[in-house]
Amino acid sequence: MPRIPSARNRLKDTPVVGQKRVLLAAPRGYCAGVDRAVIAVEKALEHYGAPVYVRKQIVHNMHVVSELENKGAIFVEEVDEVPRGAHIVFSAHGVSPAVVKAAADRGLQAIDATCPLVTKVHREAVRFARDDFQILLIGHEGHEEVEGTAGEAPEHTTLVGSPDDADTVVVRDPNKVVWLSQTTLSVDETMETVRRLRARFPNLQDPPSDDICYATQNRQVAIKKVATDSDLVIVVGSANSSNSVRLVEVALEYGAKAAYRVDFASEVRQEWLEGVRTVGVTSGASVPEELVEELLEALADAGYNDVEPVKTAEEDLIFSLPKELRKDLTGQVDARALGGRADPTT
Repeated sequence: MPRIPSARNRLKDTPVVGQKRVLLAAPRGYCAGVDRAVIAVEKALEHYGAPVYVRKQIVHNMHVVSELENKGAIFVEEVDEVPRGAHIVFSAHGVSPAVVKAAADRGLQAIDATCPLVTKVHREAVRFARDDFQILLIGHEGHEEVEGTAGEAPEHTTLVGSPDDADTVVVRDPNKVVWLSQTTLSVDETMETVRRLRARFPNLQDPPSDDICYATQNRQVAIKKVATDSDLVIVVGSANSSNSVRLVEVALEYGAKAAYRVDFASEVRQEWLEGVRTVGVTSGASVPEELVEELLEALADAGYNDVEPVKTAEEDLIFSLPKELRKDLTGQVDARALGGRADPTT
């Protein structure tokens, strides 16, 4: 894993035509599924002590993974790296039944931190496979979420990686096809893929409800509004975060003159700000707010002190914790154990 910067170089305040400002997108940052997964690892460490093992990155963010490592989490690629009988947390992206079985075969104590919205897609895959549908899974090859969903029904699943793939995908029965998708994709690109699939297969069925998660959609809607008025958009998020990468693409599609993704404020380059009056800022769904605050501080050094929030939605959903972690060490039910809605007054 790349080294996390301990300090940043101060950006310079260079003159531009007009008043400098930041448009700060909202919603941004942590979604309910990420929040649940990170808390699951922290509570597992409290309950069982270090080390607690985590298969893959719990969420796709370098800073979050490093912080959990410092607390005693050990991240592994596969379950066969974990000592027999140890505790293992499955990441927010989900796992296939084969991974669940492999963990059970090693006697591992598994805690499933899969985002409930990903679990919904898994259940859809099982249902449609049972009814002998061919599942056209829209997503990125090699992404952990795609591997987990495809693993629920491998004999019934065909990956469609892009709109262009929709023009060549082969189906065995055009009357028995359904599309599902990775939850973190670009909404616009996914709908274009579906449009092209339906042009070839008019009887293509839709999933019962949107597969692209509400948080991914909300962040894309917010950055669309910000991008139209931005000379530059900066997205805080890691390179392996699909939803963060999509935010950069969406910003460019909706009018930003330039857009970049950074893990940390220290990665912002002075030349990006040359002639820039308005900077749009957002963050991917696995990014803690402290990293956005550090970026705003860096931009303030460069004269971008006027921060205007651009809010397009409210998010207050809280997902319940994995069942093994719903009580604290005294046996009391954790305050957020069963999820619900956040109290706006707290």
